Amino acid sequence: MLMLNLMGAPEGGTANPAATMMMMFGFIAIFYFIFFRPQRKQQKEHQEMVKNLKRGDKVSTIGGIVGEIVHLSNDIVTIKSGDTRVEVERSKIGKVN
Repeated sequence: MLMLNLMGAPEGGTANPAATMMMMFGFIAIFYFIFFRPQRKQQKEHQEMVKNLKRGDKVSTIGGIVGEIVHLSNDIVTIKSGDTRVEVERSKIGKVN
């Protein structure tokens, strides 16, 4: 009963539409700041890291290949891992070690 009075609902009637809309916007804002904003920040950091790759960097791919960058082109990175050279997409580099 107390909660209904705080939200602006009349004693025996329907809820106030303005209060309902404010609650909906509040929930949307909470979801944005908890889920979407951190994910966008992480994507921007990954894009910046991929953009700044250079020859000689030691990297790990998303698939788990660890090696050193020996050649870079626009979208393809050649990694030397052991005696093998592997070409991977730039976006699949997980981290720089």
